[in-house]
Amino acid sequence: MDKSLLSVEIQEFIDSNLEADLARLALQKNKFPNTYWTGILNQIASKQKTKTKLPTWFNTPNIYYPSKISVEQTSSEKTAEYKSDLVSGGSLIDLTGGFGVDAYYFAKKVNQVTHCEINADLSEIVAHNLQQLNSGNINCISGESSETLTKLNQKFDWIYIDPSRRNEAKGKVFMLKDCLPNVPESLDFYFEYSPKMMIKTAPILDITAGLSELKNVKAIYIVALDNEVKELLWILEKNYTKSIEIVTANLVKETIEEFRFTLGSTAISNYSLPKKYLYEPNASIMKSGGFNEISAPFAIGKLQQHSHLYTSDTVIDFPGRVFTIENSFEYNKQNMKSFLENKKANITTRNFTETVENIRKKWKIHDGGTTYCFFTTDVNNKKIVLLCNKLK
Repeated sequence: MDKSLLSVEIQEFIDSNLEADLARLALQKNKFPNTYWTGILNQIASKQKTKTKLPTWFNTPNIYYPSKISVEQTSSEKTAEYKSDLVSGGSLIDLTGGFGVDAYYFAKKVNQVTHCEINADLSEIVAHNLQQLNSGNINCISGESSETLTKLNQKFDWIYIDPSRRNEAKGKVFMLKDCLPNVPESLDFYFEYSPKMMIKTAPILDITAGLSELKNVKAIYIVALDNEVKELLWILEKNYTKSIEIVTANLVKETIEEFRFTLGSTAISNYSLPKKYLYEPNASIMKSGGFNEISAPFAIGKLQQHSHLYTSDTVIDFPGRVFTIENSFEYNKQNMKSFLENKKANITTRNFTETVENIRKKWKIHDGGTTYCFFTTDVNNKKIVLLCNKLK
C-alpha cells in the first residue's frame, strides 16, 4: 500500500480526472515524481468502477483502491446489503474477505466481524478503508482461511465464504470442488467452528450441481440486480436434513421482488390461452426453475409447459415484467406481413423455433419502439405472436 497516493494533492488529482480518458492520461508526464504514475492511474481506473456499484466508497474521502479486478469481483452494495439481512448474532467470519464490502454490511447486523484475506496488501487496504468508513467492529486478519480458523480457535455464529472461481492449474472453473478454497472438501472442518454458513457462488453454477457437492443446505437465495442474476447464496446449517427453501430476489431500485417455494414441490401449472395480460418472470425466477410453483399462488395461467410465460384477465402485482396483450395471432406469412413486416418492435422469444436475429432479418423488423412482441408456443402447441404494451 503506497500511502503517498493518499496525499491531498494526489487525491485531488484523482477526483478531477474521474471522467478522463485513461489511455490518453497515461501518455502524460507524471506530475508527482515521488509516486508511481501507474499507481495513480490504477486509483483512477478503480474508483471509476465504484461510482454506481459502491457509492459509499466512491463518496468517502481517502479511500484507497486495489486493482480493478478486485473491484470488479466484489459484491455491489445493493447485493451486500441484501445478504446482510440473512445473518444475525454476535460474530461472523468472512473467510474470503476481498475488498470488504460484504464484511462492511455484515457488521451492521452482527456484533463482531472478522475479515480474513490471504492477500496481505489487500487486507491492509481494507483495514485503512474501514477506518475512513467509521466501521469499528471489523477485525482484519491476513492469512489463509483454514489456518486462520485453526489459529483463532473460536466459535462463530456464521461463516461466510466466496470461493474463487479461478484455479491456477485449471483456469476458470465451474464446480465448487475446483474453486479456491475447496468448500465441499472442507465442510466438516468449517462446521467445527460455526453451526451456520453462507456460501456465495456465481450465477453460472447449476443448482442441481451445487446440491450434489454440498450438504445440510437449508435455503438457496438467487439474487438478481436490475433483472440480472448476480449471485447464488447457499445457507447451510449443521446437521440440517429437511426441505430446502428457494428464494428468488430481484433488487430493482428501492424495491425487492421476492418469491419463495420449496425445492422439489409437486406444484402443477394451470394452462391457458392468452388472456388480457402477459407476465414474464424475472431473471432470478427463471434461474430457479420454479415455473410450476409460480402459477397457483398468483392465479395465472401458463401458456405452455416450456414457454415460461403466464397470462390472466385481471392485472396483478407480479415479480417480473407485465404487459397488456393488444393482439395475438398465429405465426404465419400472412399475419406477419399484416402486423409486423417493416415495423419497429422489441422482440423476445420463448420456446420458439427461430432466433430473434432470424425473425428480424426475415421480416425486416427494426429494433426499438413501444411495441413488445413475444414469439412463443401456446397450450395447443401452435406458434403464436403476442403484440403487447409494457405496464411494468
